[in-house]
Amino acid sequence: MSKINEVSVVYEDNDFVIINKPSGLITHPKNEFDHQESVTEWLVKKYPSAKSVGTDPLRPGVVHRLDRETSGLLILAKTPESFEYFKNLFKSRDIKKTYVALVYGKVKNNEGTVDTPVARLGVLRTTRMLGKRILKGQEAVTDYKVLERYEDYTLVEATPITGRTHQIRLHMKYIGHTVVCDRLYRSKSMTCPPELGRLFLHAKKLSFTSPSGESLTIETDLSPELSEFLKTLPKS
Repeated sequence: MSKINEVSVVYEDNDFVIINKPSGLITHPKNEFDHQESVTEWLVKKYPSAKSVGTDPLRPGVVHRLDRETSGLLILAKTPESFEYFKNLFKSRDIKKTYVALVYGKVKNNEGTVDTPVARLGVLRTTRMLGKRILKGQEAVTDYKVLERYEDYTLVEATPITGRTHQIRLHMKYIGHTVVCDRLYRSKSMTCPPELGRLFLHAKKLSFTSPSGESLTIETDLSPELSEFLKTLPKS
């Protein structure tokens, strides 16, 4: 089944739309030769006028992104004015994003903050920088709290204060608890349960003031495959 057909609209007005993105769908193409299905393809088909919104023709309407395997809430601008509004909102950190992640092992503290810079390595990978190389990194801060404890895993709520690529995935790895099924950052000893088969990271909630001045909090449930997997886990 086409992943585009799994996209659902959670909220929309004349300025923007918020979708629930399925895992496995990229936000936008990497380049003009990338013909994978994408969120931007869905956007332009549903809202043709959005094709010219933004500064990059490969990323119409995109004001932030989710990794391919991450599911959940994604804001897309429908007009040039809302595009600029949301870009500034993210830049000033006046939008709160809340994620849910299942991580390997037992997280010691019930809540905490990870404050460790990250930096890009090449075009695909992001990693924490150590020693003198940390000077090239970008500030990255993530708050987290434990939602549920299982025998071999911990369910956490993560709130990124900054918006770096792979930030939550990197910060969870940094405290010794990689996100379950993270093929990029987990060690070989961390198996991905075949009945799950995808990264357990979901963008659950967004809180912000809309371009029209309305205070909004938009929330969505975990994807069915994530909820079903949790039901199979014995609690600690």
